[in-house]
Amino acid sequence: MQARIPPEDKDRIEAGIHGKYRKVANSPEGLFKYPTGKAGLEILEYNPELIQALPDSVVSSYCGVGNPFSIGPIKKGEAVLDIGCGVGVDTLIASMMVGPTGTAVGIDLTAEMLERAKTNLKLTDLENVTFKKASGENLPFEDNSFDVVISNGVINLIPDKTATLKEVMRVLKPGGRLMIADQIMVGQLKKDLKTRIDSWFQ
Repeated sequence: MQARIPPEDKDRIEAGIHGKYRKVANSPEGLFKYPTGKAGLEILEYNPELIQALPDSVVSSYCGVGNPFSIGPIKKGEAVLDIGCGVGVDTLIASMMVGPTGTAVGIDLTAEMLERAKTNLKLTDLENVTFKKASGENLPFEDNSFDVVISNGVINLIPDKTATLKEVMRVLKPGGRLMIADQIMVGQLKKDLKTRIDSWFQ
């Protein structure tokens, strides 16, 4: 059962995440133990044609723990939501997959990440992409809005995962798909909530 996190601790988690990801918005290089940028996309076996279609400066900003698109196909004309879109690389890739008759929406809480995502978008000719500030715990969309929800290395950071998954199920259309790439913990969960919060965003 998920521990209930007091509001002040949720604020501390959010502040820590913002502090780290403000730096990532500038450049992810050297901030993670896994490859980022073009090397990360290639190791995770993203579609090389889609990587090639993006400007180098967009590709170099990629930061993800896995490839959510490896889980299943994204079809032309579909609506895709990217929770915790960061600098928007996965959102842009999704937009190319769905084509001009589809849509891709990326949400994030860190203003600097969203600004970089919007800058990245301007470097492309994609017109079916929207970025907005929002939390996975409270999605600002109508029921049954999306065919696919993706997320890459973000659900683990969200304090209320139950609320997030309920929101995902709400906004997915009947038969919609949730495609997550994320980190998991190996070993025992620390019982002390304070210790867990202190290391939440490391």
